[in-house]
Amino acid sequence: MNEEKTLKKNLWMFPLGTVGRDMVYNLVTNFLLTYILFTKGLSAPQLGAITAIMVAARVFDALNDPIMGNIIEMTHTKWGKFKPWLLIGIVLTSGVVSMVFCSDLKGWDFVILFGVFYFAYSIAYTMHDISYWGMVPALSSDASARDQITSRATLFAGIGGTSASILIPMLTTGATAIGGSANVAYKVVAVAISILSPLFLCFTLFGASERRETVKPQKSSGGLKKVFNTLIHNDQLRWIAIIFLIQQVGNGLVIGGVGSTYIYFTYGYEGGLYSLFTTVGMSATAFLMVFYPAISKRIPRKKLMNIMAVISVAGYVMMVASAVIPSIGFMLLVVGYMLSNFGQYCYYLVMMISIINTVEYNELKTGSRDEAIIASVRPFMTKMASALIVMITTGSYMLFGVTKITNQISDFESAAASGLLSEADKLTNISFLLSNVEAGQSFGLLMCMTVLPCALMLISNAMYQKKYTLDEAEYERILKELEKR
Repeated sequence: MNEEKTLKKNLWMFPLGTVGRDMVYNLVTNFLLTYILFTKGLSAPQLGAITAIMVAARVFDALNDPIMGNIIEMTHTKWGKFKPWLLIGIVLTSGVVSMVFCSDLKGWDFVILFGVFYFAYSIAYTMHDISYWGMVPALSSDASARDQITSRATLFAGIGGTSASILIPMLTTGATAIGGSANVAYKVVAVAISILSPLFLCFTLFGASERRETVKPQKSSGGLKKVFNTLIHNDQLRWIAIIFLIQQVGNGLVIGGVGSTYIYFTYGYEGGLYSLFTTVGMSATAFLMVFYPAISKRIPRKKLMNIMAVISVAGYVMMVASAVIPSIGFMLLVVGYMLSNFGQYCYYLVMMISIINTVEYNELKTGSRDEAIIASVRPFMTKMASALIVMITTGSYMLFGVTKITNQISDFESAAASGLLSEADKLTNISFLLSNVEAGQSFGLLMCMTVLPCALMLISNAMYQKKYTLDEAEYERILKELEKR
């Protein structure tokens, strides 16, 4: 009875904590590069330096994830091993995010500040991200309960991320920008999110209850040696990590900057357009956030992924068709993204569960659960994917001459923020500028956000079907084997 009561409490308190975290993540991951492009007016060498910093920091961050997982695994306090790092990490994250978005520096001065910020952000975010998802196995060992907790957590993560995706473009771009310019608007938005994120995490810190017997500290077996032994000896963890990386690269290209830039270039400089695009696109995922536990009980994961592959491919075809049928182009683009994102998000949920389920497989093979270390694999691969996304996105911007346009928009935004240009004149100048964007520039961006993600999704599905063996039946067999031991 107490376990049932605890589960019900955890099903609310644990997921609520991630709403603010995912708003911060969405701001930095999906809008930081857009903020820089449309407000800082960087030269090609400066943008190249920014890209190098982002890639280097994300690779460093990815390598730091399993190390942080090991540190958490060794932590022993009266509050457990996860919650102290949740608190420290979220406070530091809010501080550094506010710092960079509120800066008025430009040129190489901003590049230097950005370098300090990005490495600090990477370390701080890792602290609470590894801790948060590492708690899932500690909240319940029951497969059904774990599905519920993970699904509910991704639901609330989606609420936070989707809210940010909808509101940030509306509040920072075009006629609805706070203060009449993107420069002012991003400051206000960043500070607001930096305040909300620690407040939401208090639900997890003070409300979620861990199964204490699963969170006893383990003796260190050599620091990095412990980390790499876990990764090397768990073949299923290795395969699902590679599969997840491939899928995440494709999945992140649309919202990583390419999607918003394409829409502004093709349909106009209005944040509301991109907000509508993401709102409809994310609406389909809300269905999965709520009903995935029920669906997973009726349809095996591998069969479900095949079904979702068909839906996603249909969506990508519609997105490409939007360029061929301009009269209904935006509608096709939006509906197509909704279908493709529906399938891609289901892949994400399946892989989240697939990574977590390697905890018991690891225990069966090695006698050690290593929850925090295994939980660090998801953010590890997410950050490696984000590094590749930045490289592809920036490369596409340079290849298709995007920065020539965005630098001029940045000049108009800065003039409006300084009072040298009225908001109406700013919007008129930007509208005229975008009317001269070449068709090849827009179509190139469209290919980057459709053909490449579709191909990577299909590759990840083929690998999952062949290489990942911990299906529902095998997982139940492992649980029974562990009970006998």
